[in-house]
Amino acid sequence: MVLCQSMLRISRLASCPGRALLTKGNSPAIISSATRCFSLQTVCQTERRYTDKHEWVSVEGTIGTVGISHYAQEALGDVVYAQLPDVGTNLSQKDECGALESVKAASELYSPVSGKVTEKNTAVEDTPSLINTSCYDKGWLFRLELSKPDEITKLMDEKQYEEFLKNSDH
Repeated sequence: MVLCQSMLRISRLASCPGRALLTKGNSPAIISSATRCFSLQTVCQTERRYTDKHEWVSVEGTIGTVGISHYAQEALGDVVYAQLPDVGTNLSQKDECGALESVKAASELYSPVSGKVTEKNTAVEDTPSLINTSCYDKGWLFRLELSKPDEITKLMDEKQYEEFLKNSDH
């Protein structure tokens, strides 16, 4: 467990601007350049936060990456169509902003935070099954420039989301 936490910390540091992750054998090492990452929480935060509608957002700097949770993709089944918000769209927290369709059901997408869409995952539009095979990595849905960063603190962290799944009707 300690090794996993150490590796997570190393990968978070390596994702900061000006950092590089090098490995020698099985030993990772971090090399720092002139750019420094002063706060993992505000500049390089990558922890996912969740909504009660099963969307997640991961923030790096002022950009939030949005997707759906593992639970949501399992409940949907094989996703066959993804309608994502267009770049330039201004969204408020909880705005309906797209839809996913599967062989079993259809589901609306809601923005977990407020902001302006800066990118949508065209790979997911072309191959919606990426949501099922990689909902936290290749299956992300869209990115947005946060307009109200404090909204992140009102979302559930992973532990709270797991409790939500155990104790409520979804």
